Amino acid sequence: MANTKSAEKRIRQTKKRTERNRYYKTRIKTITKNVEKAVAEGDYEKAYNYWKVANKKFQSYINKGILKKNTARRKISRLHHLVKSIEPKAENA
Repeated sequence: MANTKSAEKRIRQTKKRTERNRYYKTRIKTITKNVEKAVAEGDYEKAYNYWKVANKKFQSYINKGILKKNTARRKISRLHHLVKSIEPKAENA
């Protein structure tokens, strides 16, 4: 139980931040799972489109201060490597 006004305010702030962080953590996991699922299915077009969405979302999360720049870029890079692994190879004629 908070004894001072400042402690009460900190509790309110923590509750608000926790809720916001939970929302964004869930979004990040869902976006990542979408790409990984499409790669597991072997659907390149679907995986690439999900990767583009992930890239855009992660960039916006960098701008909002939710993700650090290197963390977001590492996640984007790993997803991109997954998508590239199922890219259909062009035949040389």
